[in-house]
Amino acid sequence: MKLSACLAGMVAAGLGWGAGSALAQQPLTEVTFGTNWIAQAEHGGFYQAVADGTYEQHGLKVTIVPGGPRASNRMLMTVGKLDFYMGGSMIQAFSAVEKDIPTLVVAALFQKDPQVLLSHPGQGLDTFESLKTSNDILLSKDGVATFFQWMKAEHGFKDEQVKPYGFNPAPFLANKRAVQQGYVTSEPLAIEKAAGFKPNVFLLADHGFSTYSTTIETRRETVEKNPDLVQRFVDASIIGWSHYLHGDNTRANALIKRDNPEMTDELLAYSVARMKEHGIVDSGDTAKLGIGAMTDARMKDFFDKMVKAGLFKADFDHRKAYTLQFVNKGVGLKLTK
Repeated sequence: MKLSACLAGMVAAGLGWGAGSALAQQPLTEVTFGTNWIAQAEHGGFYQAVADGTYEQHGLKVTIVPGGPRASNRMLMTVGKLDFYMGGSMIQAFSAVEKDIPTLVVAALFQKDPQVLLSHPGQGLDTFESLKTSNDILLSKDGVATFFQWMKAEHGFKDEQVKPYGFNPAPFLANKRAVQQGYVTSEPLAIEKAAGFKPNVFLLADHGFSTYSTTIETRRETVEKNPDLVQRFVDASIIGWSHYLHGDNTRANALIKRDNPEMTDELLAYSVARMKEHGIVDSGDTAKLGIGAMTDARMKDFFDKMVKAGLFKADFDHRKAYTLQFVNKGVGLKLTK
């Protein structure tokens, strides 16, 4: 073990993780964190922790490696080229364990997955249940393979209702009876700007799609050999999210726009507002356990739904996909009050 890691461990043991200033006096440990898409507000807490020095206060020098359509950050983390990875839903994490990929989810920054379905108002598609009357539900292949299987098992949707979605809103805009997938933090704004109306927005999480999202994943080996590093990264990321949503996020947004020059201030502000409105980060167990919270009960609830949807076998041990070792400690809780 490096001297810096030993010293950091001693500080943590003696003073607790609130001793960020003491940690910052030690040589910084370099850490790489890969996201799963290009820079955006949905990554804001991580950028905030870089921008305001929170990672440094926890003894870390963090480099964020943006994802994108041609990136393979999950694989890079798996083979040790990246230290941490920003996962999506728990379906990916369960699948990794099923394939004997030695990764673990160590925190969940989103209590609600931001996945939504959108419909035109005033067309008889104004409730989630009424979406079953549409024969033009525009979904990506990934959407069909994941959340739509739950929609079928839990809510009675049918395969014949699905039409391919090419991430272009034109077919949705041209067909008033169409339903389109999207994220609550972006697509509703894009449609409103393009067509001049506000679509109905149905957040799947509010209708029982209970997965955690925007997780922090790392290799099982890292958890076993360097839990000190994992704890510091998790704690600092949690504080970063508290600051991003409830403090001054100007510098974080500047870093996001540096990594994604096409990002606009309007979309950043819209995304933050929607995350707050829908409790994407702050809701449920976070009121008592803090941002990043995870529970065995919530994990089992979602896993059981995925078994019912046919994605996993009932005898699969889903608990191998995550650990509660680094969360539920109330880190940053006072910052959200």
